[in-house]
This record gives sequence, structure tokens and C-alpha cells, in this order.
Amino acid sequence: MGIKAALPKYEIYFYNTVLCLALLWATSWIFEVSNTNVNRKTFQSNIKPGWHYFGRKMDTADFEWVMWFSTFRAHILFALSGHILFAKLCTMLAPQYRSLVFLVYGVLAVWTSMGWTYVTLMLSHCILLYSISLVKIRWLCFLTGLCTLASFKCEPCVSWQAGFVEGDFELRHILFYGGCGFTIMRCMSFALENCEKKDGNYNILELLKYNFYLPFFYFGPIMTFDQFYAQVNRCHFSRKEREMWNISLHGLMNLGIIIVVDVLFHFMYILTIPTDLKLLKHLSDWAIVGLAYMNLVYDWVKAAVMFGAISTVARLDYLDPPKPPKCITLLYVFSETHFDRGINDWLCKYVYNPLGGSHCNVVEELIATLCTYGVTILWLGPCKVVLIWALFNCFGLNFELWTAKFFSVEPFTSFETALSEAGSRRLRAVFNAFNYWCVVLFNLLALNSLDFVKMVAKRLLLKGFPVTTVMVLFVTYCLVQVIKERERRQALIDDPDPLPPAPAPDSSAPTDPAQPVPEPGKEKAE
Repeated sequence: MGIKAALPKYEIYFYNTVLCLALLWATSWIFEVSNTNVNRKTFQSNIKPGWHYFGRKMDTADFEWVMWFSTFRAHILFALSGHILFAKLCTMLAPQYRSLVFLVYGVLAVWTSMGWTYVTLMLSHCILLYSISLVKIRWLCFLTGLCTLASFKCEPCVSWQAGFVEGDFELRHILFYGGCGFTIMRCMSFALENCEKKDGNYNILELLKYNFYLPFFYFGPIMTFDQFYAQVNRCHFSRKEREMWNISLHGLMNLGIIIVVDVLFHFMYILTIPTDLKLLKHLSDWAIVGLAYMNLVYDWVKAAVMFGAISTVARLDYLDPPKPPKCITLLYVFSETHFDRGINDWLCKYVYNPLGGSHCNVVEELIATLCTYGVTILWLGPCKVVLIWALFNCFGLNFELWTAKFFSVEPFTSFETALSEAGSRRLRAVFNAFNYWCVVLFNLLALNSLDFVKMVAKRLLLKGFPVTTVMVLFVTYCLVQVIKERERRQALIDDPDPLPPAPAPDSSAPTDPAQPVPEPGKEKAE
């Protein structure tokens, strides 16, 4: 089946209608549960007074969201505004020193927020990995980087290094782990790129510029060193037509999404409800399924907004940062599932693609995915939930390849070939609907408790069988068809079908030599 296989318009309209009605139905259940349980004792720690305009309480269960857009909003805006101001002045007056200004401002900002001992700790790790990179042995650089990363995830090394941070700043714990983790990943990227450099070595000053670029320092996203180096050292700075308009529009969209999410937190407590297992047992199947779906969508929105705000600043600095993650609603295969495109690109470039080759060999793909998720486990921090999440996602990624291999032999290929393109698309969408809920359940492990994921699985497969199971899979089938239609239209834009050749003139037709030849200008005017 080609990606451009089309379905009748009325069928697509039907799928969209079913999808909208199902979403409204699930949302109504969650809204009702939020209303009736707002004063529940187990909610008191997370449900706080919200905007007085609404007269309702607000779900504050997500510390990261509250930190970014409520509690420390002024601190973050002040630091990023200073960076934008100094970067703009330097670009106008002395563009050749622009990267040095990034370095000095970043070091001063980190020093102010975390203390000089923390800056010294980061510098020591940079110098260590820079020294190893001079040997130009890839496996040694990779091993040193992983060992250094493990020192921030395992006791007693992490406690000893955390002692270098001074002060009682409330964000100290978050900034420490964010800055350390991203620093090691950036240093590994630098070391591996230095191994690829044929003549000489990169200067250590380039590593410091790369690491202490303030918008990316604490929270990412990660740009690989080769991309950052090429973009930050450009001599000529010019923007495409309407680029500033697009940057401004992107910033306003992020601001609008922040306001919409904050408003929704006043009416639907999607983060607090899953923490109360006693309440979950009394909820309907549609409420449970809706909570699972909305938790994943919210986590994608959070990642898109946080990285989007930082990326807007980077684009003002004439950089091209990693794009936001692909919306979880549009994912029905494991191979495209990620919540951080920067880390995903890093892993693909240095681990997954070098080991996986063409990603057609089953054994090579298994080794590549095991190593990729092994690095991911170390990045996230080894624990029971992360290990289970990595195991299921690694299995899902490999199972897709095994299934593709299995159905690519006879008699399955002949059976699909006998179908029309539309019939083949419908058949594949049935299997994709099952795969979609595997993606949802496996990734819920990283966002919610294991007990909540077990309850969702039981409602879908056991307690709700067959009514809830069939209805949810049918709605998911409609969603997959809507996604495929979107992909089809994008494919037609990216690679339009060639126009049919013009019919050849009939040479046997008689011509009238006395007929006047029309003038080109007159014919065009007519």
C-alpha cells in the first residue's frame, strides 16, 4: 500500500465525526469527576486555589509546569531576556565575538544561580572529556562519557558531587541534575565529533561555548556539536523572508497554549485523579481511557511548549534548534515515538544508526535498540519504572520489524496485492489501532504509576471486554485513518504526482494553408 492511497471523502468525514464525539464524551466524564471530587481529602496536596476569575481550584500536580510558568516565571524570563539583549547588541556591533558573549553570559548566569563550585564541577567534566577526545578513539570517548553520566545517577558519587552546589535556592535540585546531565551529553557529542575530525582537533574554547550556551544549558534541547559549531560561527547573518514574523507567531502560539492549559487545569484534574486509586475503581471505562490519553497528550504539550520557548530564543540567535516532538496523537508506530527530539537525534546519530545499519537485519536491529535504550536508561536514571518502560518500548520497536518481515512473505503479500489500495489501507489501520494502544500503555509507564497503567490495561482487555474493548479500538481505528489522511495530504505536497503527458497532435488532420496565424500578444490578451 502506498502512502498516497485515498479513501472516499464521506468516509473521512465519518471518521472525524466519530473521533470528535468520542473525545467530547470522554472529556465530559473527566469534567464530571473533577467537579464532584474537588474537595476530596486525597486531592488537597495538589488542588490549590487558582485564578480568581474562574472561582475554581487548579491542578498543580506537575512541578515542572508550575516551576516554569508560575513560581519561577520571572527568574527564567529575566535570564533569557538578558541573553537576548546582549546577543542582539553583540550581533549588531561585533558579530565576530558573538559566540564569546554567549559563553561569558552563560557562565555568569550559571555562577549566579548555582555558585562557583558548580561551575568548577562542570568545567572539570568538560576538561576530562576534552582530554579523552584528543586520543581520537571513539569507544574510549563513549565509555568515559557513560561512566561520567553514571556518576550523576548512582550513589555515592551523585551525593558527593551534589555537595558542590551552594545556597538554598529552591530550584537547586532540578538545575543540578538538568545541567549535569545535558553537560555530559554535549561533551560526549563534542568528543565523538572531534574523533571524526581529520586534521587537528577542535579548540577547548569551542567546547565551552557549546556547553555554556544558556538557553540550552539546564533544560535542553540538545544540538549535536557539528550543527551548533557550524551555525554559531557563521560570519553573515541574514533572515529569510517573513522569518521574524514566523518567530513572533511561534512565540505567541506558545503563550496561547500556556494560557489554554492553565485554564483547562481549573476544570479537569487529569494529573491528580490518576494518583487516587480508590477513586479510579469507581470511574467509568471511558473516564479511565480518557485520562490515559489526555495524560500522554499533556506531556507532549508540556515538552513542546518548554522546548518551543527555548527554541524561539535560539532562533533569535540565528540558530536552527531541534524541532518540537511529534504529537502523540499522530503516533501509531514505535519507530516515531519520542518526547525529546534533541535526545532522539543524539541517540540516532551516535548509537542507533551506527549499530543498526539499514535497520533491515533483525539481529542488528535488536543490538541497536538494546544499546540505545541502555543509554536512555542511564540518561533517565536506572529505576524499576524506567527499566520496565525501556523493556516494553524496546520490544515494541523490534516487534514492528518482526511483523513487517513476517507479513512480507507469501501468502500475505499476494493477499494484500489482491486488495485495492483503499482496502489495503483499511486493513493496515486495523493492526495500527492495536499498536496505537501499545504505544499509549508502554509510554504511560514513564509518566504515571505502574498501578494506573495496570488499571487501564485491565479495563481495556479484561473488565471492559468486549464492549469497551471493541468501542475503543473502533475509535482508535478512526483516529488512525485520520492520521493516515493527514500523511497522505502531506505526501502529495512534498511529492506531487506527475501530470499526465499532453496528447500528441494528430498529424493526419488536414491543415488550411490560408488560415492566418494568430498573433501571440493578441491571443494572450483575448
